Amino acid sequence: MKINQAIEIVEPHLTKKRFEHTLRVADTAVDLAEKYNASKEKANLAAVFHDYCKYLPLPEMERWIKNSILPKDLLLYHHELWHGPVASLLIEREHGINDLDIKQAIYYHTTGRANMTKLEMIIFLADYIEPGRSFPGVEEVREWAEKDLIQACRMASRNTIQYLMSKNATIYPDTFYAYNDLTKRLDGGNK
Repeated sequence: MKINQAIEIVEPHLTKKRFEHTLRVADTAVDLAEKYNASKEKANLAAVFHDYCKYLPLPEMERWIKNSILPKDLLLYHHELWHGPVASLLIEREHGINDLDIKQAIYYHTTGRANMTKLEMIIFLADYIEPGRSFPGVEEVREWAEKDLIQACRMASRNTIQYLMSKNATIYPDTFYAYNDLTKRLDGGNK
């Protein structure tokens, strides 16, 4: 699918602010893909579709989770986690995008996971550091994104866990698995 076609598909599903965020994520993802020798085309397409289902009605997302191969335990956690996995299904069903790399990058862009691929890390990180984001710790992660993809993803994961813990929120297990795996990758698997 051509990127202009993807943008035309996604735009009506998002608020103006979220669409602008999506375009910044796409630009950031392409920059990261170039820096870390990954497919710029896949990074761009995954980034454009990453929030495709962000504003899908919650009952509809719940129905997709219940009636598909998606893990049912998603329903036990905050609904902010649902849009990535649901989008990974709907981009194939509605638009014929069946590239597993793209689908998984969209699926895990919020939580991360153990053994993230380079493309998954790029989308996870691009969503976190795009230039419109402003919150404690983002500048440090941006600096690391220029030097070390794994370290930057680890820091984003750590910051997310710390933030959720400060709010007494539940944390999806994949987020912990991502942090642990990224830490092991940095430490050579010695822990």
